[in-house]
Amino acid sequence: MSDNTSASSDLESYDRLTEFFERHDLLSSGAEVHGILTGMVASGASIEGDDWLMLLSDLINEGNSFAPDVRQRLKLIAENTCASLLDPDLGFQLILPSDHEPLPERLQALTAWVQSFLVGFGVNQTNLAGLSADLREAIDDMVEIAKLDISVENDEEAERAYFEIVEYLRISAMLCFNELGQHANSTCTTNKTLH
Repeated sequence: MSDNTSASSDLESYDRLTEFFERHDLLSSGAEVHGILTGMVASGASIEGDDWLMLLSDLINEGNSFAPDVRQRLKLIAENTCASLLDPDLGFQLILPSDHEPLPERLQALTAWVQSFLVGFGVNQTNLAGLSADLREAIDDMVEIAKLDISVENDEEAERAYFEIVEYLRISAMLCFNELGQHANSTCTTNKTLH
């Protein structure tokens, strides 16, 4: 893996991941699963053991256990999410449809990602009072972004706004991880080799 490419884009594309979940009769898209996992990891849920997988199965699989290859894929995504949130080069990326897809489709996936992030976050963090002012503001903003109207004009301004929101969510997820998740996930390792 090259140093300047984000780990998540090397490992998973939105389409491949969504198709994989569909093949295994899961109703969640790649964006939703990544959003929940990011919210869980960033808010301090440990990805050691299987407790987090049981919690995830309650959230996206009606409490049914995952097939072995789904479990393996989810573990890989969780480890990769952890590593990219730790990345000193800020390599964390949201798993969303490619920039070539129509804007409404990307916005739909974006709102699904942020709604899912809030679910994953809320499983671990119910008391916002202990959070820094910056993180409380970011969570409040995420709640507003989750309500976005996705019927927009497909123009340059809407396109620019979309990229600004994606970047804001990316930075907010890293802020959340730095404040809450990093210490809880002591097994998190970055994919980078420090020289």
